[in-house]
Amino acid sequence: MQDLLDRPTSPTLGNPMATEPKGQLLIVDDDADLLKLLGLRLKASGYSVATASNSQQALSIIASERPDLVLTDLRMEGMDGMALFSEISKRYSGLPVIMLTAHGTIPDAVAATKEGLFGYLTKPYDANELLAQIDRALTLHGTHGAIARTRSGTGGRRGGLIDNNTSVGAWRAAIVTRSPTMEELLVRTERVAQGEASVLIQGESGTGKEVLARALHEASPRAGRPFVALNCGAIPEALLESELFGHRKGAFTGAIADHTGIFLEADGGTLFLDEIGDMPLALQVKLLRALEAREVRPVGSVQSVPVDVRIISASHRDLVRARDEGLFREDLFYRLNVVTLQLPPLRERREDIPLLLMHFVKRLSARYAKRVTGFSPDALSMMLAAPWPGNIRQLMNVAEQCVALVTSDIVPMSVVEQAMQLGKDSLDGFEEARKEFEYEYLTRLLKLTQGSVTQAAKIAKRNRTEFYKLLQRHGLEAAHFKP
Repeated sequence: MQDLLDRPTSPTLGNPMATEPKGQLLIVDDDADLLKLLGLRLKASGYSVATASNSQQALSIIASERPDLVLTDLRMEGMDGMALFSEISKRYSGLPVIMLTAHGTIPDAVAATKEGLFGYLTKPYDANELLAQIDRALTLHGTHGAIARTRSGTGGRRGGLIDNNTSVGAWRAAIVTRSPTMEELLVRTERVAQGEASVLIQGESGTGKEVLARALHEASPRAGRPFVALNCGAIPEALLESELFGHRKGAFTGAIADHTGIFLEADGGTLFLDEIGDMPLALQVKLLRALEAREVRPVGSVQSVPVDVRIISASHRDLVRARDEGLFREDLFYRLNVVTLQLPPLRERREDIPLLLMHFVKRLSARYAKRVTGFSPDALSMMLAAPWPGNIRQLMNVAEQCVALVTSDIVPMSVVEQAMQLGKDSLDGFEEARKEFEYEYLTRLLKLTQGSVTQAAKIAKRNRTEFYKLLQRHGLEAAHFKP
């Protein structure tokens, strides 16, 4: 410890008062002098620091304001560092913990890494090693800059992270995020939910459009009424009208009984029409008529039935282009698109990947009767760098394969590689394959040129402006590839 404290502050780290903190750290040690000195040193290195003199006090601080990382001594009076780590693992999965240990207790720390401990440092501590390990933990767990996001208007919630220990509105309980982009979207969603305007949710396949639609419904005055969803692209055209509006017995061959239809099933509530862009033009006319008249006529009936539903629609297609090309009716487009909510792809919210992984692993471990507690740093780093063309759906699929394949508590990189390779056995669609190729190509170019956009654009035979747009589309920053 003294070795660390005697080192001068690096001038490149800057004054923590002059810039936004790099992360919120909680230091736990029962030695008051060392606790104070280490806290001062880490503050000088650009971190916001809270301190606790014992494990119980640490748990209280975590409950009130969850930090980004916990740095704890192993040997303490009362509840020691190992017991504290165990409690943190149970209550706050995904919160990284670094242990400070003497040489005699290294075996205990090594054993704890198999249970999910991020890392440990032996005495005497080296300043550069400590700072490097903290920085790596915050980077891998997507928590750099979380304080700035919290203070920018998330109501005291750390970037909107949803877990069993955070008090948030029940309407958004199924959405796991700490992304500022997602936070802004959720604020808008809650505001839109209070009215009756039709909402169009746009986003790539697998980004969670139905999850957002359900959340909007739960936040609305219609929350106590039905939420009914229909995938317009999954129903044959001949049956889609009957699914929407219902039919009378004998209306067509096979209609052996009356069928209500989802409009009437959702009466008083919300109707979610997924992949609305796949709806045939002939049926678009009938849907528009139903929305304007607020009534439906079941197939084979001579009478219309009044209906009260709020419409939320979604599509991964570019409906503006479909409208311009005559593939989607302009009048229906404006009827559905009163308010647009745009869901970002996973590559634009990478800070959510560790949270989503722990959310999936916690659920899947129970299903597979395993005790998987997390991913090794190398495995997590690999998953953070992956392009994820299938977005959250693909991430969940890989997480499930990891849980099914792993034989230890911590998922190693070898299992992640195997799971991601299995996920590639089925061919992607053309658009997904092109996105993955573009991402890998751009990444290789930036590595080759060490982050020089000028050289990379020249090799790619693109002008700088166009090349920057490509990088932005894939969430890549050239600065990250510089030496």
